[in-house]
Amino acid sequence: MCYSAQILADYRRYVRMFGAHMDIAEFARLYFLQAEGSGAKTPKALDDAFLDPQSDDEREIRQFIEKTRGEQKTKLEQELFKQRTRLAEAERKLESKVTKAATESRRIATNKIKSALLGIEDINRTESKPRDSRIFPGWYAPVLVMENGEYVVKPMRYQCRVPGTPASFDVKYPGTYNARKDSLDGFWKLCFGHTHGVMLVEVFYENVKKAKMEGTMLETHKDENVVLEFQPSNRQLMYVACLWSRWTKPGEPDLLSFAAITDDPPPEIEAAGHDRCIIPIKPENIEGWLNPGASTLDSMYAILDDKDRPYYEHRLAA
Repeated sequence: MCYSAQILADYRRYVRMFGAHMDIAEFARLYFLQAEGSGAKTPKALDDAFLDPQSDDEREIRQFIEKTRGEQKTKLEQELFKQRTRLAEAERKLESKVTKAATESRRIATNKIKSALLGIEDINRTESKPRDSRIFPGWYAPVLVMENGEYVVKPMRYQCRVPGTPASFDVKYPGTYNARKDSLDGFWKLCFGHTHGVMLVEVFYENVKKAKMEGTMLETHKDENVVLEFQPSNRQLMYVACLWSRWTKPGEPDLLSFAAITDDPPPEIEAAGHDRCIIPIKPENIEGWLNPGASTLDSMYAILDDKDRPYYEHRLAA
């Protein structure tokens, strides 16, 4: 399961690389809903791409982003004040008597202060960092699709809600940010062969059992997890095969969402302790993958089988 990925978040790169055009209406709708409190999460790198607007539409999007960031900063500052007060109270109590409750309160307050300060720093800083492009399930990312024979970039949520299902589908099937290759013509039949996309990925992350990674007995670490970072040894960009959906329901905003297709892992990922891997397709197969209606399902499987095959290096994630 690709639970997190460092992606190519700047939509302009997609435009330059593929001659694509951006679905500005969908980006504007996403950021409007976010500014209105929808809770939609977007990576900082995607937001920052709009801070140098080139059109009236992009200027409107920047206003939505600034509104959201302003409200986030206010909440973080309020949390910072609250936790500093909590920390001072815990330290005052510890001066007279060391108790478990006060020690725990100090620990929690200290961690929350660090988190709030980091959040404020991220909002204020202008220089980019790798983590700015990282997404998690439920976050939005640019996805390349094809409409009317043209490449289009759309913002989509990284957890696919299949058409015709209730919103509770997200809770019932929380792992639907990935689509297993062996279930494409079953669970995913409403998307496979109909709506295909590509996400550009630089690095991906997986939770693995520490015992599996180290090749020790499970009892040694019980259920302890570690997060591993996987990256092609040649540092090439991965064109990850995806399925996507436009979910609609009267009275509710449309939802664009997607899932990355996964398959059995190559030996080096399996040896690191993980049992799945995303599927990067070859650049020459992108056009065919994004136009599934012009071919057969067998041809789509052939593209997935003819996947790009870099060697994946791994290390413990920072």
